[in-house]
Amino acid sequence: MHQARDLTAALASGTLVLDGGMSNQLASAGHDLSDELWSARLLADAPEAITEAHLAYFEAGADVAITASYQATFEGFARRGVDRDRAAELLALSVESAREAARRARASRPLWVAASVGPYGAMLADGSEYRGRYGLTVAELERFHRPRMETLAAARPDVLALETVPDTDEAEALLRALRGLGVPAWLSYSAAGDRTRAGQRLEDAFALAAGADEVIAVGVNCCTPEDADHAVALAARITGKPVVVYPNSGERWDAGARGWTGRPTFSADRVTRWQESGARLIGGCCRVGPETIRSVAEVLRAAA
Repeated sequence: MHQARDLTAALASGTLVLDGGMSNQLASAGHDLSDELWSARLLADAPEAITEAHLAYFEAGADVAITASYQATFEGFARRGVDRDRAAELLALSVESAREAARRARASRPLWVAASVGPYGAMLADGSEYRGRYGLTVAELERFHRPRMETLAAARPDVLALETVPDTDEAEALLRALRGLGVPAWLSYSAAGDRTRAGQRLEDAFALAAGADEVIAVGVNCCTPEDADHAVALAARITGKPVVVYPNSGERWDAGARGWTGRPTFSADRVTRWQESGARLIGGCCRVGPETIRSVAEVLRAAA
């Protein structure tokens, strides 16, 4: 059943728990994610692994699963010799894999599926999604995103997750591509301090979505918990919409050493503050696993 209206109502009446990082969950299960397609490769090679990863988060207490389509694009698949029809099947499979996990989950509560729409830079697989400013126009970015968004929308997710957006040009393109699809979305930037990754003011970035009826939540992801602290209240004030927040663990990626450094700073007391500041979709991104999501769920349900 398509539950978009129910999801909007749920956000108006309470807080939902998002899942955590797909890649770290797959890696912990022993899967090699060194490919340019990242976790999207497993849609073709090991779809059951995707379903199992979603199931682990649902059983940990997540209400919403974000599909493994972040890096799944027609262009990225084409570079690997996957034709357009098969690529469309794999995009649809990303939604169905999350639905299958929801069916298997031992849960009496409603469970939702968010179809991930990653930024243009995720297709390039060179880290440019953390910089933005690709040298493309808004119209060119819209042409890139629209076919994938149409394909994902046709698979009937409950919501599209327009996520890890590094700059306002790409946000504007995504919002244009969203029109007429018949599926709501959340818009989530990757932030650094009070700016987008491309250096624009978050106030201006959030304001783009304020008047978009299709957008049911606005916020940040794939940033530090510290950056999220600032962004949640700002997104709520600027847009008047429910806020979505799912930062990384707080550890830092060292590209030279190809490893994570530092200590996690994602904690339960932060979750409470985010909720008090207007967050209604709360979860984690890179390096946030099922045990942390279990803690998030426990905190939020205790506060309900």
